Amino acid sequence: MKVLVVYCHPCTDSFNGAVRDTVLETLAERGHEVHLLDLYATGFDPIMRADEWLGYHDKAANLAPVHDRAQELLWAEAVIFIYPTWWYGLPAMLKGWLERVLVPGFAFEMPTAQRGARPKLRHIHRVLVMTTCGATPLMSWIMGQPGRRTLLRGFRSVCHPLCSTKFLALYRMDTVSAVERQAHLQRVRKAVASLGRAAFLASDVVPG
Repeated sequence: MKVLVVYCHPCTDSFNGAVRDTVLETLAERGHEVHLLDLYATGFDPIMRADEWLGYHDKAANLAPVHDRAQELLWAEAVIFIYPTWWYGLPAMLKGWLERVLVPGFAFEMPTAQRGARPKLRHIHRVLVMTTCGATPLMSWIMGQPGRRTLLRGFRSVCHPLCSTKFLALYRMDTVSAVERQAHLQRVRKAVASLGRAAFLASDVVPG
């Protein structure tokens, strides 16, 4: 399977970096084709500026500023997101990637009076989301988990209609022990190992 790993963290030695390394190692062991997109390392600009916004609905030109990033999505059959949850949601860098790359005509067709929006990234059949949260599972639930919803509902909506998803979070990130962190990495390895299996179930949440 062709797997795009979208990694978003400004510090190379973060625990998210350990999650990334575990993901890449497991994918290699399983024989998947892998492309790593490190948004900070590549210097991705998350800001949609005025000229891009004005041309947002121009399908002939709106993809030009992010053509290379779009090609990565066209290549992928599965996408794994790795990021820290900040203020209960996605980091601005990752949110900006979604806003700038998933444009009309490429990721989806805009709704009309006759029909709703139509997904165009139908070649993507798996989405795996891995994040760390300073909050508890209860507090995250109370706040509505906007980051999880954006990816498991929003991003998934432009993928194959039968696209399966999995969500894996380590909660209480600032207070968990080293032993608990290692145990979470084992859960990461197990989740990635099941990527190509039927057991990869929709919205399977495993708290840390």
